[in-house]
Amino acid sequence: MTSSDVLARLRRFLLVLSAFLFCGTLVELWLVNHTKDLVQWIPFVLCGVGFLVVVSVLIRPRGATVKSLRVWMLVVVVGSLFGVYQHVTNNIAFEREINPRASSSRVLRQGLGGANPLLAPGMLAVAALLALAATYKHGEIHD
Repeated sequence: MTSSDVLARLRRFLLVLSAFLFCGTLVELWLVNHTKDLVQWIPFVLCGVGFLVVVSVLIRPRGATVKSLRVWMLVVVVGSLFGVYQHVTNNIAFEREINPRASSSRVLRQGLGGANPLLAPGMLAVAALLALAATYKHGEIHD
């Protein structure tokens, strides 16, 4: 097996893993009923687009699809960071509401570990980073 064969298999593995993470996140969002307001639909859209773009590169790994994947994965990372921000601010607001006299350190601690999980939106960033890693020095793109 040549090094280019190994690299192709590694790229495929990373893309398939990314696609599974996007699908798994979609299922989890649906199971936890993450649909109460418009902002909660953002990760559904990001997962759907992320999955479609990853599959397009798996099917047709050409310059245009790889460039599209890179752009969309950056959008997914930004959306993931927005999700982390939303979770932390909602946790802080909830803690201040139920415990208005809480110290700043307690509010911050609850903001990072409250009811809205901090790392859940981070799964989108992980999936996006895996897909981006799969395109590093991709032969179809002249970097």
